[in-house]
Amino acid sequence: MEIITSAKPLFAILVSLIATILISITGEKARNLREAWTIIASIVKFTIVASMLPDILNGRVIEYTLLAITSELVLQFKVDAFGILFALTSSFLWIITSFYSIGYMRGHNEKNQTRYYACFAIALSTTMGVAFSANLFTMYLFYEGLTFATYPLVVHHETKEAKIGARKYVLYLFISAKLFLLTAIAITYYLAGTLDFQKGGIFTESVQKAYISLLGIVFLLYIYGFAKAAVMPLHSWLPAAMVAPTPVSALLHAVAVVKTGVFAVLKVIFYIYGVDFLKVLYFSDIGLFLAAFTIIMASIIALTKDNIKARLAYSTVSQLSYIILGPLLLTYSGMIGGIIHISNHAFAKITLFFCAGSLYVCAHKTAVSELDGIAKKMPWTMAAFTIGALGMIGIPLTGGFVTKWYLLLGSLEKGSIDIVIVLLLSSLLNAGYFLPIVYRAYFKEFKGNHLHHAHGESHTEIRENPFMAIPLTITAIISLIVGIYPDLLIQLAQEVLK
Repeated sequence: MEIITSAKPLFAILVSLIATILISITGEKARNLREAWTIIASIVKFTIVASMLPDILNGRVIEYTLLAITSELVLQFKVDAFGILFALTSSFLWIITSFYSIGYMRGHNEKNQTRYYACFAIALSTTMGVAFSANLFTMYLFYEGLTFATYPLVVHHETKEAKIGARKYVLYLFISAKLFLLTAIAITYYLAGTLDFQKGGIFTESVQKAYISLLGIVFLLYIYGFAKAAVMPLHSWLPAAMVAPTPVSALLHAVAVVKTGVFAVLKVIFYIYGVDFLKVLYFSDIGLFLAAFTIIMASIIALTKDNIKARLAYSTVSQLSYIILGPLLLTYSGMIGGIIHISNHAFAKITLFFCAGSLYVCAHKTAVSELDGIAKKMPWTMAAFTIGALGMIGIPLTGGFVTKWYLLLGSLEKGSIDIVIVLLLSSLLNAGYFLPIVYRAYFKEFKGNHLHHAHGESHTEIRENPFMAIPLTITAIISLIVGIYPDLLIQLAQEVLK
């Protein structure tokens, strides 16, 4: 494997930090310029990330060392196939979300918009830091940084409900990282003598044999230490965080925040423990059970939610565990399915959250029970929602189908009929909480032609906002493209497993 030394990973991280300064200086006095900085930074970030893709596809790895605190504690970046897949997805979706945010923030006349755009930019920098981390030390710093960068976004509305949700959000993630994750990292360093990510794992055969039970416990500490993965029972922070503005929910809770959690868990599986060791570590079966349990239970809870964002939140909890379940099947197809679902889920779920925001801003609708006939007034929004929903269910020609196909193959390769049943049942549950929304929107009679204030007077006709309708249409189309042409995602996943 050829290693290239380049500062591109650092530049990808820094560009949105620079944008944060420019956004803060510009502030409310020049809203167009402030939002231009956001869009420019997002495009530059994606361009830098995309420029590294050819080298990665040719089997090369890009490294850059920023700071060596000690010989063991090194702030270092490494761009490989797994990191570039995550970084491409999140940086591209930041561009789309930047345009969507303009429509949402202005359409709903949100307060604290400068703080919103600034914190969003910081969050994307920390996400890139996690994606390009060369070791657990670097990953931990950026992982924690993401928690604190997103707290102001969750508490954005500054209502009592927002403050309670944000407090729960930060306490869950902060305590789990301090209590479980730091313990796991400390034990890992003690036993392995390194925190560097290495293909095949870092524990020697003698350490594996001597400390197999301890390493099993540590493995579970990692799963719950990276609580952004939302494995039950450490999941309730995610629905609580839905008090945030919809663009925050869309990118940070469908892409950046939750995906750093599952991405980090998969890095531990592939680069700290290694697949071969996990095959003899019975604790990996416990992890598989926890993922399967989360998939089913979160879907059942989603069925009970009338609030659109709450239903989407529990759907996210369920879908995240697909990403963990695939690699823990420890079969080739299962691992491919889990890896590619990082992107497949991102495009479909961000579409659904975009649609929820569009319904809220343009029609003041927040509940499933309020959506009767809404497709007649908001055709683009509901067409995109339908595509995203079909992706979550796993209908052919969507990215979700490709994911579930590989997961089913992986389950059969392992001989786990119980996991096959879990996957099929989860798809039925997905259909159970998404298709009624589509049915209501298209096949029930629309009630009323106008928006209404709480005291009852109508004031304007329902109209879609182009700044919101265009981004959600684009992400819906891409969620179909990755289902019809999944080659790039599969190629990157195969590079991870080489």
